[in-house]
This record gives sequence, C-alpha cells and structure tokens, in this order.
Amino acid sequence: MLRFDNLSKRYSERLIFQGLHYNSIAGCIALNDESGSGKSTLLGILAGTIELDAGEVWLGGHSLRSARQEAQTVLTYVPEDCITYPDQTGREYLERVAAHRNTTVDSHTLELAARFGLEPHLGKRFEQMSFGTRKKIFLTGAVLGETKVVIADEPVGGLDASGRGVLIDLFRTLAQTRTVFFSSYDPAFTQACDAKTISFADLRTQS
Repeated sequence: MLRFDNLSKRYSERLIFQGLHYNSIAGCIALNDESGSGKSTLLGILAGTIELDAGEVWLGGHSLRSARQEAQTVLTYVPEDCITYPDQTGREYLERVAAHRNTTVDSHTLELAARFGLEPHLGKRFEQMSFGTRKKIFLTGAVLGETKVVIADEPVGGLDASGRGVLIDLFRTLAQTRTVFFSSYDPAFTQACDAKTISFADLRTQS
C-alpha cells in the first residue's frame, strides 16, 4: 500500500538522505532515528508536501508523481503541528476531508471524535485549539473514506493519557487494512501499536 524507491533529498549543499527504498502492505511501521536525521522531511515527501529530488512514491498503487490526486485521495497525513488551516474549524476540516474523499462525516467519525473528547472543540478554529486537540482532529480524519495509507509525524506528541489510549486502538484497527507509517521516539507507544520499528539504515538496505 505504501511503496517508495530510490528517494533522495538535498537542501542546498546538505544531503539529507539518498537511495531510500520501502514496500509495505497493511500494518504499523514506526520510523525511529536520531534527531535531525530527516524523518519529518521523509514523511513530508511521502505525503506530497515536500518535493523529492529523485525517486518515486506510490500510495495505494497510485504514483505520487504522475497520479497525485488519486494518490492523495487514499492518504491521511498528520503533520507534527497540525495547524495547516488556522482559520478553519475542526468540523469544517472534517467536512473538507470527507468531500475530498467523496464521503460524509458519518456516525463512525463522530464516535471517534467523541472518544478523543473533541465534541466541545469541533466549532473552534485551529488557531484556538491546543496542540493536542489539533492533532486529534487530524487523526479523526483518518477514518473518513477508503484510505489506504496513514502517515503521521510524532502522532502521540501532545496527547494526554486518554488520547494516547484512543490512538493506540485507532492505529491497531487501521493497520488491519491500511499501512500506518509514523515517526516516534516512544518505544512503549510503538510496542503498544504492534508496530515494526525501522531506521534510515533499514531503508537504505531494502531491495
């Protein structure tokens, strides 16, 4: 469901990474490497928000280079700060995501929002929300439509104990039918999600 081949990225004279490969079916994968190694850059490339210098990414079988719209329709991306839409309310964000995926904000989505404790916050703008609340809104959008890939940058950051438990349940459920690819420094969270842990060294040795 998530595949990338020969990915390379450079900023000016600094080489961030090169020659990264991976091919995954359903399941949880946790990217754990040292700070400054390029984890957020890689996740942004996989989500299509950062341009790659070389290589190719496929999401649910769709090329991010030649079929970007189809690829991003099957993707949920949760960036680290989740304030991409500061003037939009939580409810408006979920409705926008649902429309993009040709679906509606159904009872299943609202149930997940309630489990995250989001009911009092759906009418707030993102700029009015706490860091953790913004992240919960984005994570709730993962159940909208027939997505194939979830990419999340430090998804557990900013969550309280209750939200952490809901997220573990969410990732374990999504991983039954989707690829969940996330970065994390938290081994207890990774283990609770039944995630496979990989590093950049692993991505450079994939065939």
